[in-house]
Amino acid sequence: MTKMSRKAQKQYSFRSIKGGKQARDGGRDGGYGAGAADADWDPMAETIDRNRDQSYVKSVKPRTEGQKELMDSILEHAMTLAIGPAGTGKTYLAISAAVEALEAERIDRIILSRPAMEAGESIGFLPGDMHEKMAPYLRPLYDALGDRLGGKRVRQYMDDGTIEIAPIGFMRGRTLNNAFIVVDEAQNCTFQQLKMLLSRLGWNSTMVITGDPEQSDLLPGLSGLSQVSDKLARCSNVGIVKLQACDIVRHPLVAEMLAVL
Repeated sequence: MTKMSRKAQKQYSFRSIKGGKQARDGGRDGGYGAGAADADWDPMAETIDRNRDQSYVKSVKPRTEGQKELMDSILEHAMTLAIGPAGTGKTYLAISAAVEALEAERIDRIILSRPAMEAGESIGFLPGDMHEKMAPYLRPLYDALGDRLGGKRVRQYMDDGTIEIAPIGFMRGRTLNNAFIVVDEAQNCTFQQLKMLLSRLGWNSTMVITGDPEQSDLLPGLSGLSQVSDKLARCSNVGIVKLQACDIVRHPLVAEMLAVL
């Protein structure tokens, strides 16, 4: 057998690497859009991706009918409330839609907001500026952005203001035009806070509010998410998507546990 030339070896190696990367990207999430839910997806067969920054997720598609309904609602409405238990992909799909709108130049910036609430324990005063103080609370949003854009681009967009962190306490008085606003963990907002946030919506903007009323860290009766969603159900131009335990795409045990807890 003749030995392969150096040039041929390089070409073969490049094709192998490229093909392997495409297989990882394509096999992980498929194509984004209003496609059918992935009925064959098995969370037990998912592999851990340890190279997200080098091989970020380029496209997303719904894995359940509830997720498909949520993605369609985000495309069709300027405001969508995504309500459901943990693990249903509320935050991830909202961030994915925001990134797609930014990449398509339909908006100029992404604005992320989330209540600064500890989950049952206090971590004390945090050092640093506003972004550093908010970073622990926004970690799930950063993870989703990193999957979709890669860490380097996320940092670049943060530096130039394309991605903005907007604490809920600083949102009053603003009008958010040409933006995609994601308000996460809204079950930790009071009715008055949510009413103020909803009225920030400006021209050519989309707002997605996500939360699970069953996991509020506020005192009983203070969370306004359920009350807001009930009132907005009368508005035909507001999308309200209520995800169920069957839409959970984490470990199958998560859905089983939440059903009895």
